[in-house]
Amino acid sequence: MTSPLFDSITSWENLLTAYHKASRHKRGKGSVARFEHQVADKLLQVQRELTARTYQPGKYVHFMIHDPKIRKISAAPFRDRVVHHALCNLIEPLYERRFIFDSYANRVGKGTHRAVDRLQAFARQYRYVLRCDVVKFFPSVDHVTLQTTLERVIQDEGTRWLASIILASGDRVLADEYEMVYFPGDNLEAALRPRGLPIGNLTSQFWANCYLNPFDHFIKRELRCKGYLRYVDDFALFSNSKTPLWEWKRALIERLAALRLTIHESSAQVSPVSAGIPWLGFVIYPTHRRVKGRNVVKFSRRLRDRWGAYTSGQISFAEFDASVQGWINHVRYADTWGLRGHVLGQPLRDDSPTT
Repeated sequence: MTSPLFDSITSWENLLTAYHKASRHKRGKGSVARFEHQVADKLLQVQRELTARTYQPGKYVHFMIHDPKIRKISAAPFRDRVVHHALCNLIEPLYERRFIFDSYANRVGKGTHRAVDRLQAFARQYRYVLRCDVVKFFPSVDHVTLQTTLERVIQDEGTRWLASIILASGDRVLADEYEMVYFPGDNLEAALRPRGLPIGNLTSQFWANCYLNPFDHFIKRELRCKGYLRYVDDFALFSNSKTPLWEWKRALIERLAALRLTIHESSAQVSPVSAGIPWLGFVIYPTHRRVKGRNVVKFSRRLRDRWGAYTSGQISFAEFDASVQGWINHVRYADTWGLRGHVLGQPLRDDSPTT
């Protein structure tokens, strides 16, 4: 069986492009440097394994981050990250035109700050909001459901094979973070269903949008909610009346159950937009924005840590300054002029005299 899309994925030009994308801003790291040594030979080896269908992903390296919740990040070997880019280079365009406009995560021209802008625009247009988030989204993603969703678009047999190999490599990676949920029609074998997308894979970020794309269209087309947007597993619905929002909540819970997902029901309440909407690290009002207090505390601690690392010679001033500028670039999307002056004006050492 011919696989023209798979042939394009495994072409030398695409693999070389994938390597450059995967190594961007990471060329000093050991795994990237080791791959870069004799890079042509290693890319040719990857190409041979892919075309012969003998390619197998390697083992993940796991570590925990606080962002602000504790998350388990699973880093794939660098050669696998090259393969992830090679796959996404070719299949992302197939899906991009199928995504709704107001899906903002991991898409070119979208992102966090545009999602914040859009949510505030809806808050100015509507009186009430229902904001929801999925319980343990990445650990809960069901492989059979995702594969079915992918195969509705991907007709190419070789590409299906590669997607299934990468997907299977993440089975149970997040098993320790998943608490079993039984849905209508389940038996005890449901606990054995393959599930989970490793947080850290490029493919996982992309497949999150694919997995929830049918849900997005359900909200827009069947519920006919005009004020709707989503960022990964956080989403919000707007209306000028409370009644449809409560009705939509029941409907979306049922639809998510078909995807083997649940929401945090206790926090998914209909509220006036004037009360403020927690969203991606900010609290959004129709007239202004605030940074969440815990994010301010988190950065203040990080600022002291990074200053200590700089004064002890562990990092350069450029690296310290990059941390400061990154935070400023983020919080400038809220009304934070006074906050920035307060945080950046604090003494950087715990034993410094107060003024």
